[in-house]
Parts: sequence; structure tokens; C-alpha cells
Amino acid sequence: MAPGAAGSDFLQLDTGDAPPGGLADWLTRRLREAIADGRLPVGSRLPPSRLLAGELRLSRGVVIEAYRRLTEDGHAAGRGRHGTFVVAAPTAAVPAVREPAPPRLARPDGLFTSPGADAFDALRAAPARIDLSPGLPDLAAFPRAAWLAAERAVLGSLTPAAFGYGDPRGTPELRRALVHWLARTRGIVADPDEVIVVGGVAQAMGLVAQVLVREGIDEVAVEDPGSLGARQHFRYWGAATPPVPVDAEGVRVDALRATGARAVLLTPAHQFPTGVVLGGARRRALMDWVADGGLVLEDDYDAEHRYDRPPVAALRAMLADGVCYMGSVSKLFAPALRLGWLLAPARYREALVDAKRFTDLGSAALPQLALARLLESGELERHLRQLRRRHRRRRDAMIEAIGARLPGAVVHGAAAGLHLMVTFEGGPDDAAVAAAALERGVKVQPLSWHSLRPRRPGLVLGYAVLPASEIAEGVATVAEVIHDLS
Repeated sequence: MAPGAAGSDFLQLDTGDAPPGGLADWLTRRLREAIADGRLPVGSRLPPSRLLAGELRLSRGVVIEAYRRLTEDGHAAGRGRHGTFVVAAPTAAVPAVREPAPPRLARPDGLFTSPGADAFDALRAAPARIDLSPGLPDLAAFPRAAWLAAERAVLGSLTPAAFGYGDPRGTPELRRALVHWLARTRGIVADPDEVIVVGGVAQAMGLVAQVLVREGIDEVAVEDPGSLGARQHFRYWGAATPPVPVDAEGVRVDALRATGARAVLLTPAHQFPTGVVLGGARRRALMDWVADGGLVLEDDYDAEHRYDRPPVAALRAMLADGVCYMGSVSKLFAPALRLGWLLAPARYREALVDAKRFTDLGSAALPQLALARLLESGELERHLRQLRRRHRRRRDAMIEAIGARLPGAVVHGAAAGLHLMVTFEGGPDDAAVAAAALERGVKVQPLSWHSLRPRRPGLVLGYAVLPASEIAEGVATVAEVIHDLS
């Protein structure tokens, strides 16, 4: 056999490395090394002997002999027609390669006082026993059986051509399902051709920012307080984010005019983080501002999660030609799906489709098709009804815990959403509270993260993910921190 004449992708085996006459010894040694260093973890299946022998152009007996030696050593075990599996690693071996541990925050106070671009990643990775971060639904309620059934139905009906590249705007099935869903639930009348399927609202913001900056709109006004993450997205793409104050009626349109910005990012149905709804007078003033050439970027944040108030119409339903409308299933199903939608005025649509095309050629089609089935079948509405009941109980548990442990705190935005904003009169610095709470195993976000102007200290607390007992324990820990820092 010529050296290097045959090899396999499995462990990058190359028979040219084997000594003459020692093929079984060589293969056994290479397999043991791979088990020892973690490339073949316990539970992994070895390739069928016939397949590996063919790839290496060896006698099948050589592979069978190597597998026999591993079995005798106790490192592998045959399971009949299911194959041969790794069952143990050598006791004296090269240290196994392990997944890197999540980074620990050596100075959590620095994270909270000067949040960088990786602030959310760092906070998610930080170890804690209770996570009161906002922005997540009850992930344990994800409808696994319904999703699996939808995927099976999709895979059973697809033609081979459907597995190729598709329309960068998204699959026709999901775009049709989305316009039906938005008409039923948000009062938005649109055509499927107006919809661009995106990787969540984050990607929608990135695409819009790119297009606006290219057209010379390099300022996007933002609500204050408003999402730190949203500001970071627009700044990354080169857009400045002048702040516009928010009060009990929502964004102040007079202050928006004063910025001179030609675009503004709003969360009108449930403002983040205050929870206020954009009032009728402000909506009319905003219509005048749009008529004067303004563009609204509407993040329809938490619109579906409401408990003590009637539904609120989307701005896109009133101002089709002046609104870039963005939504996703991150707060309905799970952020892991990375599926959202973008509806834009006609003048920006072609440029946005180009931006999507040259970003990723279009979002993954199979999850889109599964989601389309759940939308059309009514499964999403059923799931949402269940979520509302769970979330409401957990919201009530958090309000009760705050009333018992933080009687001087003021709760904002309780009528809807997945979080509460809590402010303190004369309390300690909220970044210091968040840092100390994290050191005691509880994650919270300081209100100062989401504020551009000085304001009362406060916290943004998510309640949807945890059971009532953990919510109460987390609030109790925060109360202890505030007491110790006061």
C-alpha cells in the first residue's frame, strides 16, 4: 500500500501514518487517543467496521481487531446491530478536551456601570441560581409536541426542490400565514409580498439601519428610557441614537421633533421598560410627524402579553406608508427559533430585500414552514392563551413579593408584558444593586442600563421564566441587597 494512499474524515485517519505490518496496533492506538482526549466521548458510536475499512482501504479484519481490543479493555462495547459504542475513557490518559466554562465576571460592577457590546452575553453567561432578567417567556412551556408534529408534516410533504435555495424574503407559506396572523391579532392589512422573514427583531433592526445609513439617515431617535440592546444595534451600523423622553403617555413627540431626527424607534404597544402604552393624542401627533417626512420603526414588543388592559392597535395599522414594522416569535415561542418579520414602506422594500439577500440568502426554510403550520392551525393562539395564564400568575407573585419585601418601591408596567420596572425613592445606585445581587446569585438588570438621562434608580425584573417560589426568593435577595447598600 502506498503511504498516504487512503484516509477517512473520521478522526482524520491516514493509513500513510501506519507502520508497515502494524495496522491493527496503529488503529487501536489512534482510537484510544481519541477516547482519551475527548474527540470520541463516552456514548459516541464508532463507524461500522465495513464502512471504515472501505474508507481506509484496509481489510475489514483490521478494523474488527481494533474494535475487539477496545472492547476487551473496557473502553467500547458492542450493541448488536446498533453498532459499537464508547463506554469508558482510559484512566491514565491525556486530559480530555472539555467545553470552555462560561466566563465568570471578575468585576460585575464594571459590567453594570459601563455595559459594552457584550453586556447581555456576559450577563447570560454569569453563573446564578435565580435569573430575573427580562425578555423571555416561559421557555418550559414551548409546545414541543406541536412543533415536532408540524416538522414531521412539513418533511413528509416537501418535494426535493423545496430543499434548495429559496426567496430571500422567506417562504411563501410563512409570509401568507403571517399576514393572516397580523390581520387577526394586530389589525394590520398587508400582502404577503410586503413581508420579509428575518432572524428576529435584532436582524430586522440591523437591516433597517444599514439601509437608512446608506440613504443618509444616520440618526435614529430612541425612547428614553429604552432598550440598551436596540441602541447598540443601531450604533453598530453607524446610526446615532438621540434620546427622546417617555412619560405616562409614551414618547413625547414634541421632543422628537426637537431632535431633528428623521427616524425613531418605538415600542408603542408596551414601551420597554416602563410598560406604558402610546396614548391617542401622541399617536395623532406622530401621524403629523410622519406626514412631515418622519419614519417610525415599530418594535411590536410584548403586544400579545396583556393581562389587565384591552388590546392596542399597531401603528402599522394606521400608518402603513410611514412605519417599518418588526415582530418575532421570540416572546411567543422561544428566542432560539430566530424567526421574525419585517414590513416596510414600499420605498425601502427593495433595498431591505437586497440587504437580507446579501446577509444570508434568506432565513432557514424548514423552521419557517413549521411555524406557518402552527400559525394557520390556531396552535399559536392556544399556546398564547396558556402562556398568559402562567405569566399572569407569576406577575402576581412578583408584585406580592415586592409589596412584602420592598414596600417603598413603585411598580410600573404591570398590565402587560413579561417584566416589571421597579423604581426606588432615594435608594442606592441601581448598578451597585445589580452587581451585589449577582454576587449573591440573582440576576437583574439596572434601569440605568436602559436610560440615557439621569433618573431615579430602579431595576427591570423579568418574571415569566421562574416559578413563584424562586421569584419570591429572588426579590427577597434584592431587598436584602438594597437594605445593605442603603
